[in-house]
Amino acid sequence: MPKRINIYLIISMVFLMFLIGCSNNGSKEVNLNQLTRVDVEVVKADESYEEAVMITDVESLEVVRKSFEHIKWEPNVEPKMARKENVKATLFFEYDENMPERLFTYQIWFNQSNDTATIISNNEKEGFGTLDKENAQILEKILLNQ
Repeated sequence: MPKRINIYLIISMVFLMFLIGCSNNGSKEVNLNQLTRVDVEVVKADESYEEAVMITDVESLEVVRKSFEHIKWEPNVEPKMARKENVKATLFFEYDENMPERLFTYQIWFNQSNDTATIISNNEKEGFGTLDKENAQILEKILLNQ
């Protein structure tokens, strides 16, 4: 009988660890205060990407943070864009120093007709976003003038 209890105990422990592991998938919420780095890839005329430029300085990261705070997100929209994005930006967020950084990729179109920006995020909680004229111009300056 004690052997049977040990087997049940072991199976229960394994099942419990499995449940805990599955329920802790990590946050998909973006906390802009935890932004540590931005990799920027500008799209060239032939629609290939230039070599990635890394933004790590505190001032530039703060500008990116403030601009991203103004994006109006529509999570369940599947947009079709007529042209390739102007910039692909990968934002790195450090949620726990003992865990790897979380990365989210943003395709960004700077609209010359009205000076706004259109953004598509790979984060399902964000999806499709738009950025007003003032913040789009600030973000464009920081991402394209590195």
